[in-house]
Amino acid sequence: MPSNFSQWSNMESQPRYYRQTKIVITLGPATESAERLSQLIAAGVDIIRLNMAHGTREWVVEVVGRIRDVSQESGRQVAVMMDVKGPEIRTGDVEQPIELAKGDLLDFHTDSTQVKDPNIPCVSVNYADLPRDVGLGQIILVDSGLLRFKVIAKDEQSIRCEVLTPGTLGSRRHINLPGVQVDLPSLAKKDEADLQAGVAAGIDFVALSFVRQAEDVRTLRRFLDQLGSSAKIVSKIEEQAGVRNMEEIIDASDAIMVARGDLGIEIDYHQLPLVQTELVSACQGKGKPVIIATHLLESMINSPIPTRAEISDISNAVREQADAVMLSGETTTGSYPLECVEVFKNIIRSIEPTVHGQLNSRIELKEPKSKMLRSAAVLAQELGQSAIVVFTRSGFLAYVLGALRPYGVPIFAFTDVEKIFRQLLLPWGVEPFLMDFSEDPEQTILDSLSVLKQKQWCAPGTWVVVITNALANEKVIDTMQLRKVE
Repeated sequence: MPSNFSQWSNMESQPRYYRQTKIVITLGPATESAERLSQLIAAGVDIIRLNMAHGTREWVVEVVGRIRDVSQESGRQVAVMMDVKGPEIRTGDVEQPIELAKGDLLDFHTDSTQVKDPNIPCVSVNYADLPRDVGLGQIILVDSGLLRFKVIAKDEQSIRCEVLTPGTLGSRRHINLPGVQVDLPSLAKKDEADLQAGVAAGIDFVALSFVRQAEDVRTLRRFLDQLGSSAKIVSKIEEQAGVRNMEEIIDASDAIMVARGDLGIEIDYHQLPLVQTELVSACQGKGKPVIIATHLLESMINSPIPTRAEISDISNAVREQADAVMLSGETTTGSYPLECVEVFKNIIRSIEPTVHGQLNSRIELKEPKSKMLRSAAVLAQELGQSAIVVFTRSGFLAYVLGALRPYGVPIFAFTDVEKIFRQLLLPWGVEPFLMDFSEDPEQTILDSLSVLKQKQWCAPGTWVVVITNALANEKVIDTMQLRKVE
């Protein structure tokens, strides 16, 4: 039985529920075993994310192979997304964690051999231009904003800060510089090496961290082209420049991730819900998938049940019609990864039927075939208990249909291209099928309807809207057909 499809005892007479919001998890020590992967895939996970801030090339090759093997054994495919760390600023290693009290001083230096004052603790930073880019009075946030510092002095190789919030500074902690445009390449050497390994292993998506402008996306695109990869690019918006340039970034990207962890540090926290809504709306206007990520079920890293606030947060993402929701620490090191997926599914199942059934009116459809897809969505919704069947070798038609948001209407996308098949696991409402196409379009349609009936996606007697090519006087024409599953 398909994992995002629920049925009651009598398939022909009882209502059916079809999950349209996709689920992304992050792989880690708690979930990377074959046994746990099998459970997660069976539970309905659609995409598995590899966080390369903590991963090696050897690990990528190993786990991608394991994911493919487990998927084959379970009879259900998932997509793989490599998340490269991008232009990230981190502290260096410290021999012992540094205990900091409010009012203490701390030196950040770019020369690992430099010790300015033996009486003041210091830590190295991997960004050589830090002293140039920050000014006196600048606030520096470390370790997801848990530690706050104010710059009180600087020279060419270091800055001296006053501790504003007490805490413990460990090794390799992430640094945020709110409002500062850092001069770092969008792809580091590690990112390029990781991508080479990922492309060789067969990744389907690449998530690029800290995207500041469209050129960052184009740089990644050129590098993937050099590797011969058609992986789709997911741009992570997690700093102020990315928010300012969201329109051009969305245009250049295949999808967007609202990375709320760093984004919530980089901007005023009370603005985060507004920015999330703006990003989701902008993506829908351009027909691009959008993923809501970070802290969705943070409490479930250690707790078997979510907080009421987390339930409301996830519900809001579903109501905003995000394409996917994502788990990070919850499934990398958390104690309840399977329970987190079940919580996602339960909330999605409760909320989706309550969302309005109006089609996405923000999207601008320029091509005649795209406008035909809107007509197909309207027809399928008016039929009730219907579906849309589409055939694609590029994925474009299925992505547009998902962007139209036909609530209550499954979008069954058939392709004979394996890489496209897995990339169709991201857009809202799309269920992909890998199937050989016949030279006769009519036979291809009959084959697809047979698959839907055999796999119990459609009951006999169901009317479906079919988007396909047809031959007319030796010419290929685009058609929208109404077919009944026999």
